[in-house]
Amino acid sequence: MSLLETPTTDLVPGAGPAHPLDRLTAAEIDATRELLEAAGALSPTTRFAYVGLLEPPKTEVLAFSPGDPVTRTVRALLLDTAAGTGRDVAVSLDRGEVVADRVVDGPAEGQLPILDAEFELIEPIVNADERWTSAMRSRGLDPAQVRSVPLSSGSYDDIPGTEPGSARIMRVFGFHQPDAEALPWAHPVDGVVAFVDITAQRVLHVLDHQRFEVPQQTGRWDSAPHAQAERTDLKPISITQPDGPSFSVDGDVISWAGWKVRVGFDAREGLTLHQLSVADPTAATPAEQEVQRPVVYRASIAEMVVPYADPSPVRFWQNYFDTGEYLFGRYVNPLALGCDCLGEIHYFDAVLADESGRPRTVQNAICLHEEDHGVLWKHTDMFNGMAETRRQRRLVISFFTTIGNYDYGFYWYLYLDGTIELEAKATGVVFTAAHPEEGLAHSTEIAPGLAAPFHQHLFSARLDMMVDGLANAVEEVEAVRVPRGPGNPYGNAFARSATRLTSESVAQREANGASGRVWHVVNTERTNALGQPTGYALHPEHQPVLLADDTSSVHERATFATKHLWVTRYSPEERYPAGDLVNQNPGGAGLPAFVAGDRDLDGQDLVLWHTFGLTHFPRPEDWPVMPVDHAGFSLRPVGFFDRNPTLGVPAAPKAAHGTAAGGCCSA
Repeated sequence: MSLLETPTTDLVPGAGPAHPLDRLTAAEIDATRELLEAAGALSPTTRFAYVGLLEPPKTEVLAFSPGDPVTRTVRALLLDTAAGTGRDVAVSLDRGEVVADRVVDGPAEGQLPILDAEFELIEPIVNADERWTSAMRSRGLDPAQVRSVPLSSGSYDDIPGTEPGSARIMRVFGFHQPDAEALPWAHPVDGVVAFVDITAQRVLHVLDHQRFEVPQQTGRWDSAPHAQAERTDLKPISITQPDGPSFSVDGDVISWAGWKVRVGFDAREGLTLHQLSVADPTAATPAEQEVQRPVVYRASIAEMVVPYADPSPVRFWQNYFDTGEYLFGRYVNPLALGCDCLGEIHYFDAVLADESGRPRTVQNAICLHEEDHGVLWKHTDMFNGMAETRRQRRLVISFFTTIGNYDYGFYWYLYLDGTIELEAKATGVVFTAAHPEEGLAHSTEIAPGLAAPFHQHLFSARLDMMVDGLANAVEEVEAVRVPRGPGNPYGNAFARSATRLTSESVAQREANGASGRVWHVVNTERTNALGQPTGYALHPEHQPVLLADDTSSVHERATFATKHLWVTRYSPEERYPAGDLVNQNPGGAGLPAFVAGDRDLDGQDLVLWHTFGLTHFPRPEDWPVMPVDHAGFSLRPVGFFDRNPTLGVPAAPKAAHGTAAGGCCSA
């Protein structure tokens, strides 16, 4: 049994949740299952595809005061594995009853997320099929030494005898594993794919399209030719905080350097942040400086899609929605001190439901620590001799999850100057294919005979904004050139344009690095001391959006990824940019449906949906294990404070080895 499968042992209910957004406990997961059992909603073949807190509407949470009654509703997606039918239910824990129960229409809505138990079924199913085993033997392979890799099938009409969405379908590739120590990703059995009906537990079709040589070089990074002598020229780095960390934790609420944030964790989204607020050291009075000013009500990575570029008959369908199809939060890693996080660490465990509806605890799922981050501000003045430097530091809230061959880390950073940043780290093993001598147009050869297809990793951050309150608007701000003329006689001028995005149809935007385009979220009712609206700016990285053709299936299903920015009016039902049920969804769900009403956005309660990510043309240096690649964005205050909010960061005494309490040296 792995750490991820270790069941919780402490199921004793505590005093109950103190806040509507408190993370689900083991006792609440048990209570959910027991209420469903009592209601007759479970059968011997029922499995829990998802269990999560159904968060109350924002207005209800904002009106909550400590000591008020806490309502708790849990959502569960239930799959009858015998019939393949799904149900979407809601259980009120405080009322002790099932309050919603409906059958999911698979062809219209999509299928429930894929179960771990379904992954485990695949290899025995394909190995019982003569077409599959013959394809393996014809390549000189023992089917027992071929690992079957089941993958979400997408929404296509190429599967013989089925209508899209009518059955739970997976597509299966083979990877040779000649011995227990071999890394199968190094040995793809390319040119053949199986189509499996998971519910019926049978192979519908095997497409044996083309024969390739199975690459033979090992994929183990500790074996020749990859193994390298361990370096002896790296001296230890020690990170210490002799007085302890600067943050404090009260339940799920973190306080640090004027910031307050509540952490959550969801099987689908992973780490969620709630009610981010910051105190204002530039406010006029000490009392005002203690007031927490809201910035973001809720932040999460609400979806991601990994579309591949290989158009071959066995690979054209490869596009994986790791959040909606696989629920990447449930694959969260238990983190290890000194490996994943350094310094004075506070860990949060994640309590999730297994597929029987029983709680399991992943220890050390969320890492909290603070880091030095270089120079915060510095100036040496020629007139008065002032020489000052202060050092930046940041609070880090992070988790890592493993989805098949890839590993993803998500790091939320809070900075002393009011900046919020998200960094996604992609690592692991690239998905592989065979590379023939004549080469391939949509892949890179990364080892002899081994290819890695081009692909993208596109994430959607859902940012439920609340900049100084609920009355927000979004402006697109960018640099503009000024033509030479009477107002610019020497041609040196340039200006800034600001365009208000007044409706949901207008607020579907792409980044533009050439003009430095950013988006300001401003409060329409509050101004700073200079009369300017208080705001925060979303700074994108200006990377490509979805590159698939506009007529493609993945474009229909991942329309969110065709724009860097969408802005919608807040609605508690609108949580996922590719729709509620993503697995085999035919398309059109999520953001395209949300914005169909073209709601007004000026001075409203707004949600930003930001697409960011990587376009990966693999390189030999990515094999056999890929160094971390980075993607992300930042939210930076713009007129939110009256002046630099970090003037109170103390100068640290000069130290022989660079240890600094809060800043750096003063002359």
